[in-house]
Amino acid sequence: MYIMVVGGGQIGYYLTKGLLDAGHEVLLIEKDAKTCDKISQDMGGICLRGDGCETATLERSGAGRADMFIAVTGDDEDNLIACQVAKHKFKVPHTVSRVRNPKNETLFKKLGIDATVSSTRIILEHIEREVPSHRMAHLLTIQDKGLEIVEISVPEDSAAVGKKVSELTLPKEGVLSLIIRAGKKPVVPNATTTIEAQDQIIAVVSPENEEALRAALVGG
Repeated sequence: MYIMVVGGGQIGYYLTKGLLDAGHEVLLIEKDAKTCDKISQDMGGICLRGDGCETATLERSGAGRADMFIAVTGDDEDNLIACQVAKHKFKVPHTVSRVRNPKNETLFKKLGIDATVSSTRIILEHIEREVPSHRMAHLLTIQDKGLEIVEISVPEDSAAVGKKVSELTLPKEGVLSLIIRAGKKPVVPNATTTIEAQDQIIAVVSPENEEALRAALVGG
């Protein structure tokens, strides 16, 4: 697989090294001459000096035959532009972008980026799992459907406790798929299922309705 990486910082360096070790053909594009020279010295002549946002640079690097394009610079805007040029100008089938600001993830997906990676979001999701007050953790993004699979923990003081699913004010694009209870078999909920304190609920919801779903099961 021919993979192009834009951005020769620490993430780009170790990502490229890992891809090479896995047997892929990799080209790394980096603006800074010294950084590019160092990478080429360490890993062979696999670094091209240039701007990954520019059509001329991508054309020179053979983007037209790339299987995957990964932008991991420290600038969200540069990553977005680079991926868009690769996707729309060179028809690269799969684009991946680093996102420093998690708020940009939804925008990137709407603009056609196939996958986004946010270290900030990964850390926040770890906190959500470890700190009970957060009560919601993201499990999976279904990108082509614009949906998220989330896990929600129902606290004892939630207004949802004791109510049937049919009595909850759930968002239109929010489906409760599974309820996990300690010491019991998982339950596939229906309209008559009663919510209990400490239920772990697996749900499918659109990103814009996550907060409404959380409010319905956890509270304000």
